Amino acid sequence: MPTDLLLNMRLYVARRLTPARIFILGFISIILAGTVLLLMPSSVHQGRLGLVDALFTSTSAVCVTGLTVIDIGRDLSLSGQTITLFLMQAGGLGITTFSVLFLGMMGFGISAKSKDIVQSTFTHSPGIDFFHILRSVVVYTAVIEAAGTAILFLCFVEGSDPAAAIWRAAYHAISAFNNCGYSIFPDSLMSYRDHLGVNLTVMALILVGGIGFIVIHEVLEHGREQRKRLSVHTRIVVITTSILIVAGAVLIYTLERKFMLKGLGLESQVLVPLFQSVTARTCGFNTVDVRTLTNESILVLLILMFIGASPGSTGGGIKTTSAAVLFLLLWNRLKGSTHVNVFHRTIPEETVTKTISIIFASAFSIVLITSFLLFSPSSSLPPDGTRHFFLEYLFEAVSAFGTVGLSMGVTPQLSTAQKLAVIVLMFAGRVGPLTLALSLTLASRRKSIAYAEETVMVG
Repeated sequence: MPTDLLLNMRLYVARRLTPARIFILGFISIILAGTVLLLMPSSVHQGRLGLVDALFTSTSAVCVTGLTVIDIGRDLSLSGQTITLFLMQAGGLGITTFSVLFLGMMGFGISAKSKDIVQSTFTHSPGIDFFHILRSVVVYTAVIEAAGTAILFLCFVEGSDPAAAIWRAAYHAISAFNNCGYSIFPDSLMSYRDHLGVNLTVMALILVGGIGFIVIHEVLEHGREQRKRLSVHTRIVVITTSILIVAGAVLIYTLERKFMLKGLGLESQVLVPLFQSVTARTCGFNTVDVRTLTNESILVLLILMFIGASPGSTGGGIKTTSAAVLFLLLWNRLKGSTHVNVFHRTIPEETVTKTISIIFASAFSIVLITSFLLFSPSSSLPPDGTRHFFLEYLFEAVSAFGTVGLSMGVTPQLSTAQKLAVIVLMFAGRVGPLTLALSLTLASRRKSIAYAEETVMVG
Protein backbone atom coordinates (compact mmCIF):
# COMPACT_ATOMS: atom_id res chain seq x y z
CA MET A 1 0.00 0.00 0.00
CA PRO A 2 2.71 2.57 0.84
CA THR A 3 4.40 1.69 -2.47
CA ASP A 4 1.18 2.27 -4.40
CA LEU A 5 0.59 5.52 -2.56
CA LEU A 6 4.11 6.71 -3.35
CA LEU A 7 3.68 5.75 -6.99
CA ASN A 8 0.37 7.60 -7.20
CA MET A 9 1.94 10.67 -5.62
CA ARG A 10 4.79 10.60 -8.14
CA LEU A 11 2.33 10.31 -11.02
CA TYR A 12 0.28 13.19 -9.61
CA VAL A 13 3.34 15.41 -9.27
CA ALA A 14 4.60 14.41 -12.73
CA ARG A 15 1.28 15.42 -14.30
CA ARG A 16 1.22 18.75 -12.47
CA LEU A 17 4.86 19.70 -13.02
CA THR A 18 4.70 20.92 -16.59
CA PRO A 19 7.88 22.30 -18.15
CA ALA A 20 6.56 25.83 -17.68
CA ARG A 21 5.95 25.24 -13.98
CA ILE A 22 9.37 23.65 -13.51
CA PHE A 23 10.93 26.68 -15.16
CA ILE A 24 9.04 29.09 -12.89
CA LEU A 25 9.72 27.09 -9.72
CA GLY A 26 13.44 27.05 -10.54
CA PHE A 27 13.57 30.83 -10.72
CA ILE A 28 11.46 31.28 -7.60
CA SER A 29 13.71 28.93 -5.64
CA ILE A 30 16.91 30.75 -6.53
CA ILE A 31 15.29 34.15 -5.86
CA LEU A 32 14.19 33.05 -2.38
CA ALA A 33 17.60 31.54 -1.65
CA GLY A 34 19.26 34.78 -2.72
CA THR A 35 16.88 36.79 -0.55
CA VAL A 36 17.78 34.72 2.52
CA LEU A 37 21.50 35.13 1.85
CA LEU A 38 21.19 38.90 1.34
CA LEU A 39 19.30 39.20 4.63
CA MET A 40 22.36 37.97 6.53
CA PRO A 41 24.34 40.68 8.36
CA SER A 42 27.53 39.58 6.56
CA SER A 43 26.01 40.65 3.23
CA VAL A 44 26.02 44.37 4.10
CA HIS A 45 28.54 46.80 5.53
CA GLN A 46 26.25 48.08 8.29
CA GLY A 47 23.02 46.81 9.78
CA ARG A 48 21.01 44.58 7.46
CA LEU A 49 18.75 44.86 4.44
CA GLY A 50 14.99 44.99 4.83
CA LEU A 51 13.02 42.00 3.56
CA VAL A 52 11.52 43.85 0.57
CA ASP A 53 14.87 45.40 -0.40
CA ALA A 54 16.59 42.00 -0.20
CA LEU A 55 13.82 40.41 -2.26
CA PHE A 56 13.98 43.25 -4.79
CA THR A 57 17.78 42.96 -5.12
CA SER A 58 17.67 39.17 -5.44
CA THR A 59 14.85 39.26 -8.02
CA SER A 60 16.60 41.94 -10.04
CA ALA A 61 19.82 39.92 -10.09
CA VAL A 62 18.22 36.57 -10.95
CA CYS A 63 15.99 38.16 -13.59
CA VAL A 64 19.11 40.01 -14.83
CA THR A 65 17.22 43.29 -14.69
CA GLY A 66 19.65 45.61 -12.93
CA LEU A 67 17.11 47.87 -11.21
CA THR A 68 18.18 48.45 -7.63
CA VAL A 69 16.86 50.18 -4.54
CA ILE A 70 20.30 50.17 -2.91
CA ASP A 71 23.83 51.12 -3.88
CA ILE A 72 25.48 47.76 -4.66
CA GLY A 73 29.04 49.00 -4.18
CA ARG A 74 28.34 51.09 -1.06
CA ASP A 75 25.72 49.08 0.82
CA LEU A 76 26.72 45.48 0.08
CA SER A 77 29.87 43.91 1.46
CA LEU A 78 32.19 41.76 -0.64
CA SER A 79 30.11 38.78 0.45
CA GLY A 80 26.87 40.47 -0.62
CA GLN A 81 28.33 41.51 -3.96
CA THR A 82 29.52 37.94 -4.54
CA ILE A 83 25.99 36.69 -3.87
CA THR A 84 24.55 39.04 -6.48
CA LEU A 85 27.26 37.90 -8.90
CA PHE A 86 26.20 34.25 -8.57
CA LEU A 87 22.53 35.20 -8.75
CA MET A 88 22.92 37.08 -12.04
CA GLN A 89 25.03 34.25 -13.48
CA ALA A 90 22.43 31.66 -12.52
CA GLY A 91 19.60 33.83 -13.79
CA GLY A 92 21.33 34.73 -17.02
CA LEU A 93 22.06 31.19 -18.12
CA GLY A 94 18.99 29.69 -16.50
CA ILE A 95 18.74 27.37 -13.54
CA THR A 96 17.52 24.59 -15.81
CA THR A 97 20.71 24.81 -17.86
CA PHE A 98 22.89 24.11 -14.86
CA SER A 99 20.68 21.33 -13.48
CA VAL A 100 20.27 19.50 -16.81
CA LEU A 101 23.95 19.82 -17.66
CA PHE A 102 24.96 18.59 -14.21
CA LEU A 103 22.68 15.55 -14.40
CA GLY A 104 23.94 14.75 -17.88
CA MET A 105 27.58 14.95 -16.79
CA MET A 106 26.85 12.71 -13.80
CA GLY A 107 25.36 10.07 -16.10
CA PHE A 108 21.71 10.53 -15.09
CA GLY A 109 18.96 10.40 -17.65
CA ILE A 110 17.42 13.63 -18.90
CA SER A 111 13.65 13.71 -18.93
CA ALA A 112 11.52 14.76 -21.87
CA LYS A 113 10.35 17.77 -19.83
CA SER A 114 13.91 18.95 -19.36
CA LYS A 115 14.50 18.59 -23.09
CA ASP A 116 11.38 20.67 -23.77
CA ILE A 117 12.62 23.46 -21.50
CA VAL A 118 16.16 23.50 -22.86
CA GLN A 119 15.11 23.29 -26.50
CA SER A 120 12.52 26.04 -26.06
CA THR A 121 15.08 28.23 -24.28
CA PHE A 122 18.19 27.76 -26.41
CA THR A 123 17.25 26.23 -29.76
CA HIS A 124 14.85 26.97 -32.58
CA SER A 125 14.71 23.41 -33.93
CA PRO A 126 13.94 20.19 -32.01
CA GLY A 127 16.39 18.32 -34.23
CA ILE A 128 19.42 20.10 -32.78
CA ASP A 129 21.58 18.19 -30.30
CA PHE A 130 20.54 20.16 -27.25
CA PHE A 131 23.12 18.59 -24.93
CA HIS A 132 25.87 19.70 -27.30
CA ILE A 133 24.36 23.18 -27.23
CA LEU A 134 24.36 23.11 -23.42
CA ARG A 135 28.02 22.23 -23.29
CA SER A 136 28.73 24.99 -25.79
CA VAL A 137 26.77 27.48 -23.67
CA VAL A 138 28.97 26.83 -20.66
CA VAL A 139 32.19 26.94 -22.69
CA TYR A 140 31.20 30.13 -24.53
CA THR A 141 30.22 31.78 -21.26
CA ALA A 142 33.48 30.92 -19.51
CA VAL A 143 35.66 32.05 -22.42
CA ILE A 144 33.76 35.28 -23.14
CA GLU A 145 33.53 36.35 -19.48
CA ALA A 146 37.21 35.56 -18.92
CA ALA A 147 38.20 37.61 -21.96
CA GLY A 148 35.96 40.49 -20.86
CA THR A 149 37.43 40.38 -17.36
CA ALA A 150 40.99 40.50 -18.70
CA ILE A 151 40.33 43.51 -20.93
CA LEU A 152 38.39 45.43 -18.28
CA PHE A 153 41.15 44.70 -15.76
CA LEU A 154 43.60 46.53 -18.02
CA CYS A 155 41.16 49.45 -18.10
CA PHE A 156 40.45 49.55 -14.35
CA VAL A 157 43.96 48.86 -13.05
CA GLU A 158 45.22 52.32 -14.02
CA GLY A 159 46.01 54.07 -10.73
CA SER A 160 44.19 51.52 -8.52
CA ASP A 161 44.89 48.40 -6.48
CA PRO A 162 45.25 45.32 -8.75
CA ALA A 163 43.09 43.16 -6.44
CA ALA A 164 40.28 45.73 -6.49
CA ALA A 165 40.68 46.14 -10.24
CA ILE A 166 40.34 42.42 -10.94
CA TRP A 167 37.17 42.25 -8.81
CA ARG A 168 35.64 45.26 -10.54
CA ALA A 169 36.56 43.81 -13.92
CA ALA A 170 35.07 40.39 -13.17
CA TYR A 171 31.89 41.86 -11.67
CA HIS A 172 31.20 44.17 -14.60
CA ALA A 173 32.18 41.58 -17.23
CA ILE A 174 29.76 39.00 -15.79
CA SER A 175 27.08 41.64 -15.29
CA ALA A 176 27.47 42.87 -18.88
CA PHE A 177 27.51 39.42 -20.49
CA ASN A 178 24.43 38.36 -18.55
CA ASN A 179 22.76 41.65 -19.52
CA CYS A 180 22.13 42.51 -15.87
CA GLY A 181 23.60 45.99 -15.52
CA TYR A 182 24.48 45.77 -11.82
CA SER A 183 27.49 47.97 -11.12
CA ILE A 184 29.60 48.44 -8.02
CA PHE A 185 30.33 52.01 -9.10
CA PRO A 186 27.93 54.60 -7.61
CA ASP A 187 27.25 56.19 -11.01
CA SER A 188 27.22 53.01 -13.12
CA LEU A 189 29.76 53.68 -15.92
CA MET A 190 29.28 57.45 -16.16
CA SER A 191 32.86 58.00 -14.99
CA TYR A 192 34.04 56.00 -18.02
CA ARG A 193 31.87 57.84 -20.56
CA ASP A 194 34.89 58.76 -22.69
CA HIS A 195 36.95 55.60 -22.07
CA LEU A 196 37.16 53.78 -25.40
CA GLY A 197 38.31 50.46 -23.93
CA VAL A 198 35.55 50.23 -21.30
CA ASN A 199 32.84 51.30 -23.75
CA LEU A 200 33.81 48.88 -26.52
CA THR A 201 34.36 45.95 -24.15
CA VAL A 202 31.08 46.37 -22.28
CA MET A 203 29.13 46.88 -25.52
CA ALA A 204 30.69 43.74 -27.00
CA LEU A 205 29.79 41.71 -23.90
CA ILE A 206 26.22 43.01 -23.96
CA LEU A 207 25.82 42.20 -27.65
CA VAL A 208 27.27 38.70 -27.41
CA GLY A 209 25.22 37.91 -24.31
CA GLY A 210 22.04 39.28 -25.83
CA ILE A 211 22.25 37.80 -29.31
CA GLY A 212 21.49 34.22 -28.24
CA PHE A 213 23.70 31.18 -27.75
CA ILE A 214 22.33 29.33 -30.78
CA VAL A 215 23.25 32.31 -32.96
CA ILE A 216 26.80 32.40 -31.56
CA HIS A 217 27.09 28.67 -32.17
CA GLU A 218 25.82 28.88 -35.75
CA VAL A 219 27.98 31.86 -36.65
CA LEU A 220 31.12 30.13 -35.32
CA GLU A 221 30.20 26.90 -37.13
CA HIS A 222 29.59 28.88 -40.32
CA GLY A 223 32.98 30.53 -39.93
CA ARG A 224 34.68 27.15 -39.67
CA GLU A 225 32.61 25.57 -42.44
CA GLN A 226 31.60 28.12 -45.09
CA ARG A 227 29.24 25.72 -46.85
CA LYS A 228 27.02 25.44 -43.81
CA ARG A 229 23.95 27.64 -44.29
CA LEU A 230 22.86 29.99 -41.54
CA SER A 231 19.32 29.34 -40.34
CA VAL A 232 16.52 31.83 -40.92
CA HIS A 233 16.47 32.43 -37.15
CA THR A 234 20.13 33.45 -37.06
CA ARG A 235 19.82 35.72 -40.09
CA ILE A 236 16.75 37.45 -38.66
CA VAL A 237 18.48 37.96 -35.30
CA VAL A 238 21.68 39.38 -36.80
CA ILE A 239 19.88 41.72 -39.21
CA THR A 240 17.29 42.93 -36.69
CA THR A 241 19.92 43.47 -33.99
CA SER A 242 22.11 45.47 -36.37
CA ILE A 243 19.20 47.64 -37.52
CA LEU A 244 18.06 48.39 -33.97
CA ILE A 245 21.54 49.32 -32.75
CA VAL A 246 22.39 51.55 -35.71
CA ALA A 247 18.94 53.16 -35.87
CA GLY A 248 18.91 53.73 -32.10
CA ALA A 249 22.36 55.32 -32.10
CA VAL A 250 21.58 57.57 -35.08
CA LEU A 251 18.27 58.70 -33.59
CA ILE A 252 19.78 59.42 -30.16
CA TYR A 253 22.64 61.37 -31.77
CA THR A 254 20.21 63.37 -33.91
CA LEU A 255 17.93 64.14 -30.97
CA GLU A 256 20.71 64.97 -28.51
CA ARG A 257 23.31 66.77 -30.62
CA LYS A 258 22.00 70.18 -29.51
CA PHE A 259 21.43 69.15 -25.92
CA MET A 260 23.24 66.40 -24.00
CA LEU A 261 25.94 65.91 -26.67
CA LYS A 262 26.58 69.62 -27.12
CA GLY A 263 30.16 70.56 -26.30
CA LEU A 264 31.45 66.97 -26.23
CA GLY A 265 34.34 65.78 -28.35
CA LEU A 266 33.85 63.74 -31.52
CA GLU A 267 34.73 60.48 -29.79
CA SER A 268 32.14 61.06 -27.05
CA GLN A 269 29.52 62.11 -29.58
CA VAL A 270 29.93 58.68 -31.19
CA LEU A 271 30.36 56.56 -28.06
CA VAL A 272 27.52 58.00 -25.97
CA PRO A 273 24.63 57.42 -28.46
CA LEU A 274 26.04 54.03 -29.47
CA PHE A 275 26.41 52.88 -25.86
CA GLN A 276 22.88 53.97 -24.89
CA SER A 277 21.47 52.21 -27.95
CA VAL A 278 23.26 48.98 -27.04
CA THR A 279 22.59 49.07 -23.30
CA ALA A 280 18.87 49.76 -23.81
CA ARG A 281 18.73 46.29 -25.38
CA THR A 282 18.25 44.76 -21.87
CA CYS A 283 21.45 45.56 -19.99
CA GLY A 284 21.09 48.75 -17.96
CA PHE A 285 24.58 50.20 -17.70
CA ASN A 286 24.59 53.89 -18.54
CA THR A 287 27.34 56.38 -19.32
CA VAL A 288 25.03 59.41 -19.01
CA ASP A 289 22.19 60.36 -16.68
CA VAL A 290 18.99 59.12 -18.35
CA ARG A 291 17.08 62.00 -16.75
CA THR A 292 19.03 64.50 -18.87
CA LEU A 293 17.83 63.00 -22.16
CA THR A 294 15.12 64.62 -24.27
CA ASN A 295 11.60 63.18 -24.36
CA GLU A 296 12.21 61.98 -27.91
CA SER A 297 15.31 60.05 -26.83
CA ILE A 298 13.37 58.53 -23.94
CA LEU A 299 10.82 57.28 -26.46
CA VAL A 300 13.60 55.66 -28.50
CA LEU A 301 14.89 53.93 -25.34
CA LEU A 302 11.37 52.74 -24.48
CA ILE A 303 11.02 51.07 -27.89
CA LEU A 304 14.47 49.46 -27.65
CA MET A 305 13.80 48.22 -24.11
CA PHE A 306 10.43 46.74 -25.07
CA ILE A 307 11.96 44.80 -27.97
CA GLY A 308 14.95 43.67 -25.93
CA ALA A 309 17.43 40.93 -26.77
CA SER A 310 17.14 37.73 -28.80
CA PRO A 311 15.69 34.31 -27.88
CA GLY A 312 18.02 31.90 -26.10
CA SER A 313 20.09 34.76 -24.70
CA THR A 314 20.63 36.22 -21.25
CA GLY A 315 18.39 39.21 -22.05
CA GLY A 316 14.68 39.91 -21.87
CA GLY A 317 12.00 41.84 -23.74
CA ILE A 318 9.64 40.52 -26.38
CA LYS A 319 12.78 39.58 -28.36
CA THR A 320 14.14 40.76 -31.69
CA THR A 321 12.57 37.87 -33.57
CA SER A 322 9.11 38.78 -32.28
CA ALA A 323 9.52 42.33 -33.55
CA ALA A 324 10.83 41.02 -36.88
CA VAL A 325 7.99 38.50 -37.30
CA LEU A 326 5.40 41.20 -36.56
CA PHE A 327 7.00 43.50 -39.15
CA LEU A 328 7.18 40.67 -41.69
CA LEU A 329 3.53 39.83 -41.04
CA LEU A 330 2.47 43.41 -41.81
CA TRP A 331 4.82 43.64 -44.81
CA ASN A 332 3.53 40.41 -46.35
CA ARG A 333 -0.09 41.43 -45.74
CA LEU A 334 0.53 44.75 -47.51
CA LYS A 335 1.93 42.81 -50.47
CA GLY A 336 -1.20 40.66 -50.53
CA SER A 337 0.47 37.47 -49.28
CA THR A 338 -1.42 35.26 -46.85
CA HIS A 339 1.83 33.74 -45.62
CA VAL A 340 4.78 35.27 -43.73
CA ASN A 341 7.68 34.73 -46.12
CA VAL A 342 11.33 35.66 -45.61
CA PHE A 343 14.56 34.41 -47.22
CA HIS A 344 12.55 32.05 -49.46
CA ARG A 345 11.08 30.38 -46.40
CA THR A 346 7.62 30.55 -44.82
CA ILE A 347 7.34 31.12 -41.08
CA PRO A 348 4.78 28.67 -39.57
CA GLU A 349 1.40 30.11 -38.65
CA GLU A 350 1.87 28.68 -35.15
CA THR A 351 4.98 30.85 -34.69
CA VAL A 352 3.14 33.96 -35.92
CA THR A 353 0.24 33.34 -33.53
CA LYS A 354 2.68 32.78 -30.67
CA THR A 355 4.44 36.05 -31.50
CA ILE A 356 1.22 38.07 -31.44
CA SER A 357 0.23 36.48 -28.11
CA ILE A 358 3.61 37.30 -26.53
CA ILE A 359 3.57 40.92 -27.72
CA PHE A 360 0.01 41.49 -26.53
CA ALA A 361 0.60 39.84 -23.14
CA SER A 362 3.80 41.84 -22.67
CA ALA A 363 2.13 45.17 -23.48
CA PHE A 364 -0.81 44.34 -21.21
CA SER A 365 1.55 43.51 -18.31
CA ILE A 366 3.36 46.83 -18.70
CA VAL A 367 0.09 48.80 -18.82
CA LEU A 368 -1.22 46.96 -15.76
CA ILE A 369 1.85 47.60 -13.58
CA THR A 370 2.24 51.18 -14.81
CA SER A 371 -1.37 51.82 -13.79
CA PHE A 372 -0.70 50.35 -10.36
CA LEU A 373 2.42 52.50 -9.89
CA LEU A 374 0.42 55.60 -10.83
CA PHE A 375 -2.54 54.80 -8.60
CA SER A 376 -0.39 53.92 -5.57
CA PRO A 377 0.81 57.40 -4.47
CA SER A 378 -1.48 59.80 -2.68
CA SER A 379 -3.73 61.77 -5.02
CA SER A 380 -3.68 64.87 -2.77
CA LEU A 381 -1.08 66.59 -4.96
CA PRO A 382 -2.31 68.67 -7.91
CA PRO A 383 -2.05 67.06 -11.39
CA ASP A 384 0.66 69.45 -12.62
CA GLY A 385 2.82 68.43 -9.66
CA THR A 386 2.62 64.72 -10.45
CA ARG A 387 2.58 64.79 -14.24
CA HIS A 388 6.21 63.67 -14.47
CA PHE A 389 5.36 60.42 -12.67
CA PHE A 390 3.63 59.06 -15.77
CA LEU A 391 6.78 59.04 -17.87
CA GLU A 392 9.00 57.93 -14.98
CA TYR A 393 6.74 55.02 -13.99
CA LEU A 394 6.18 53.97 -17.60
CA PHE A 395 9.94 53.99 -18.14
CA GLU A 396 10.41 51.99 -14.92
CA ALA A 397 7.78 49.43 -15.95
CA VAL A 398 9.19 48.90 -19.45
CA SER A 399 12.70 48.68 -18.00
CA ALA A 400 11.57 46.09 -15.46
CA PHE A 401 9.69 43.97 -17.97
CA GLY A 402 12.46 44.17 -20.55
CA THR A 403 14.96 43.23 -17.80
CA VAL A 404 16.96 46.33 -18.74
CA GLY A 405 17.72 48.16 -15.52
CA LEU A 406 17.75 51.72 -16.83
CA SER A 407 15.88 54.13 -14.59
CA MET A 408 14.96 57.78 -14.41
CA GLY A 409 15.88 57.76 -10.72
CA VAL A 410 12.58 56.73 -9.12
CA THR A 411 13.52 53.17 -8.11
CA PRO A 412 14.86 53.96 -4.59
CA GLN A 413 11.84 56.23 -3.96
CA LEU A 414 9.23 53.52 -4.61
CA SER A 415 6.91 52.55 -1.77
CA THR A 416 6.78 48.96 -0.50
CA ALA A 417 3.69 48.19 -2.60
CA GLN A 418 5.30 49.70 -5.68
CA LYS A 419 8.52 47.71 -5.12
CA LEU A 420 6.48 44.51 -4.90
CA ALA A 421 4.70 45.42 -8.14
CA VAL A 422 8.03 45.99 -9.90
CA ILE A 423 9.31 42.67 -8.49
CA VAL A 424 6.34 40.90 -10.07
CA LEU A 425 6.97 42.65 -13.38
CA MET A 426 10.70 41.82 -13.36
CA PHE A 427 9.85 38.17 -12.75
CA ALA A 428 7.17 38.21 -15.45
CA GLY A 429 9.56 39.88 -17.88
CA ARG A 430 12.21 37.19 -17.35
CA VAL A 431 10.06 34.05 -17.33
CA GLY A 432 6.76 35.30 -18.74
CA PRO A 433 7.47 35.39 -22.49
CA LEU A 434 9.47 32.15 -22.28
CA THR A 435 6.80 30.41 -20.23
CA LEU A 436 4.01 31.68 -22.46
CA ALA A 437 5.87 30.53 -25.56
CA LEU A 438 6.55 27.13 -24.01
CA SER A 439 2.94 26.75 -22.87
CA LEU A 440 1.66 27.64 -26.35
CA THR A 441 4.09 25.20 -27.93
CA LEU A 442 2.98 22.34 -25.71
CA ALA A 443 -0.68 23.24 -26.02
CA SER A 444 -0.46 23.23 -29.81
CA ARG A 445 0.44 19.55 -29.74
CA ARG A 446 -2.99 18.71 -28.43
CA LYS A 447 -5.94 18.47 -30.77
CA SER A 448 -8.27 21.44 -30.56
CA ILE A 449 -11.93 21.71 -31.45
CA ALA A 450 -12.83 23.66 -34.59
CA TYR A 451 -16.37 25.01 -34.95
CA ALA A 452 -18.16 26.54 -37.91
CA GLU A 453 -16.58 29.86 -38.89
CA GLU A 454 -18.34 33.22 -38.57
CA THR A 455 -16.61 36.50 -39.29
CA VAL A 456 -16.58 39.73 -37.26
CA MET A 457 -15.89 43.28 -38.40
CA VAL A 458 -12.39 44.58 -37.60
CA GLY A 459 -10.51 47.76 -38.43
